[in-house]
Order: sequence, then structure tokens, then C-alpha cells
Amino acid sequence: MNEPSRRIFLKVAGAASAASIANGVDAASSKSAPSPKAAPSRAAQPYAFFKPAEARFVESAVARLIPSDAVGPGAIEAGVPHYIDAQLAGAWGAGERLYKQGPWHSGAPTQGYQLPYTPAELFRNGLRAIDDDLRRTRNTRFDALSPSAQDAYLTALQRGEVELGGLPSNVFFESLLELTVEGFFGDPMYGGNRDMVSWRMIGFPGAYASYYHLVDQHGIAFNQAPMSLADKRDGHGMDSHAGDRKSIPPAPSRAHSMHQSGDAATRR
Repeated sequence: MNEPSRRIFLKVAGAASAASIANGVDAASSKSAPSPKAAPSRAAQPYAFFKPAEARFVESAVARLIPSDAVGPGAIEAGVPHYIDAQLAGAWGAGERLYKQGPWHSGAPTQGYQLPYTPAELFRNGLRAIDDDLRRTRNTRFDALSPSAQDAYLTALQRGEVELGGLPSNVFFESLLELTVEGFFGDPMYGGNRDMVSWRMIGFPGAYASYYHLVDQHGIAFNQAPMSLADKRDGHGMDSHAGDRKSIPPAPSRAHSMHQSGDAATRR
């Protein structure tokens, strides 16, 4: 898939459902964006969960999953790394609603996530193993690779071809991709989609609670600026608690979503 069609796909899929664009890194051209090292730095905003080496990988990886280009902003501009960081540092990352009693069998693909790790543990172990693998096999770091080499390594993770100390690399990749999509297309009140950049790109109006003043108007374009759940307009808004899933309604994350049942076969 070439880069222009990839961007069109992102816009269409994002408007329909953020989750539907999770098609992996094969769609990203190595020529689509500058090296992540040239991407805007968010060093001024500290991370709550990521260590410096972990942050370098995440920033570089999400910049390849959703790169910026002439059509619109990418994951870095949308603040995706800080969205992921906030989720992993909070109750969701700690597995507050995750069944953690086992048994831990491989399970069928239809049963979804079956590992004994919380999201925070999954990322900490996975990021450490990725760093070890690259230092051992290439004597380098992920953020030091060329864009094409980064794409190739992410694709290897996606296909389960990288040994991560017993952690399936495809599970790590799927979790990273899903959180990247959420941070890019989700409501800004959760800490990502900074300035609603993705909503502006795809023409999504956001969380307008009422269209009462427009009910008698037909055949006209709705051209108002997008609105977050945190905005207060006409009394239809919520206070902002960006990044804290304990203080606000849970984001529609499916990463490691599981039933509250003790039967491992019911986890999805």
C-alpha cells in the first residue's frame, strides 16, 4: 500500500472506528516520514511510567506506526507516547480490572490475551527484552535504526519472529498498536489526540451532546470545530481529568480486555 492511500485509509477508518485501522506496520512506507530523531521532542513533559530508554523506543515506534506527512499529523504530534504512558502509570496499567488468578494456558486465538502480565508488566518486560535483543544482535538501539530498518523490526515483532524472553512479540506489538490508535483517535480528555489533531484531519465533530439548534436545518454541512468530552459548551461537558481512568469514564480500550470470570476460557 503506498503512502497516499495509507493516509486515505487512516482518515476513512478513523471516522468509522478508531479500532479498525489496526492493520500493522506493513502499510507504512519507509519513505513516508523523516527519521523519528527529527520528530518534535516532548522532553519538556515528563513521563510517569516510561524510563528514558523505554520512551525513546515508544516515541520512535509510534512515529512509524502513524507517521506525520503532508496530509496530516502523526502520533508524535497527537501526544500518543504520553497517552500510553498515562495509561500504563494508572490503574489500568496495574491491571485493576484484570483477572490475574490463572490458569495461564496458551488458549485459542479467539480467547484473546492469556498472559499473566498486567499491561504495565507486559510493556516493561517487552521493552527490556527488545532493548536486549537489539544490543545483542545489532549492537544498537531501536531509535538509532533507519526508518526502513525500524519498519522491518516492527514487522518482525508483529509476526512473532522476535524472541522476547518468553513473551510473544506479536502480543506486545498488538498492544502497542492498539494503544497507539487509541491515543491518536481517542478523546483528548484521556491524554492523547492533542488539540484534536486527528479529529480535525478526518472531519469528526467530537462529543457534541446536543444538536437541538440544528434540528430544523437540512442539507447543510456541519462545520463547527470538534469538541472534547472535557469541553463545556451549552452546559454539555465534563471536567477534564486527562490521563486518569480512575477519575473519568473508562476509555474504550480493548487491550487485554477480559471478562470478570475465573474461567480462563472466558477471557477474550
